[in-house]
Amino acid sequence: MTVSLIISTYNWPRALYLCLDSVMQQTVMPSEILIADDGSGMSTRDVVKHFENISPVPVHHIWHEDRGFRVAAIRNKAIAASRGEYIIHVDGDLILQRNFIQDHMIFAREGCYVSGSRGVITEMLAQKVLSGEITSLSAMTKGVRNSNNAMRIPIMAVLYRMFGPTRSPRSCNLAIWRKDLIRVNGYDESFEGWGYEDTELVLRLNNSGVEQRCMKFRGIVFHIYHKEASRDNKSKNEQRYKDSIREHRTRCEKGLDRHLTPKISYETGGGSAVVVGG
Repeated sequence: MTVSLIISTYNWPRALYLCLDSVMQQTVMPSEILIADDGSGMSTRDVVKHFENISPVPVHHIWHEDRGFRVAAIRNKAIAASRGEYIIHVDGDLILQRNFIQDHMIFAREGCYVSGSRGVITEMLAQKVLSGEITSLSAMTKGVRNSNNAMRIPIMAVLYRMFGPTRSPRSCNLAIWRKDLIRVNGYDESFEGWGYEDTELVLRLNNSGVEQRCMKFRGIVFHIYHKEASRDNKSKNEQRYKDSIREHRTRCEKGLDRHLTPKISYETGGGSAVVVGG
């Protein structure tokens, strides 16, 4: 199974550095890493270049112009540029426990998508992590909230999958077969601004017969504290999500197929990918 790791980011190069550094320490590496960059500046590009030079697997920088919060669109562009059969989605403000990729590969099943959880780093701990004062994290680290989401206990992961409740998936820790993403046409790019683009995607997956597998006690990530993004579009996005529920949508109109054409070109002499067009 080939695995593409897609990391979404926007203008937080230090957090992205820590995220990519945690990827470099994985027990099993993905087949490729794609940075889905929603319009960051040169500092982020410098971080990506650094990891292109040291990574044992290809690193591709998928970028489009900064025209506001368009994470659905940049994720679709990264999916279109990906080569893996299985796509793991994370955010660039996460630090991945060293077994993260391995755990997702173990948990993968045909006809299913996998939703994981996250431990949350408090603001005080985040300052120490970002400064380099603290370089390792666990569920027992002071300042890790939701610590039950940060415990890696493989046998408990099996029991939770069998008997635990379902949960609302989030794209910060989500894995989907590429063919299933194509079936539902990826993220709906009508969602701009914060909120619901990932919830609506998994709704269409469910409506299409792709089943959820909840992963807890495996696939551990730590979310670095930051101030919340603007919620200005929340009500509009929530209404779009409710429309998808009412209409029992299985595909979106403005989605992945916009990019599944020869619009992706790779720079020579490196791993960086450039999306042509906005």
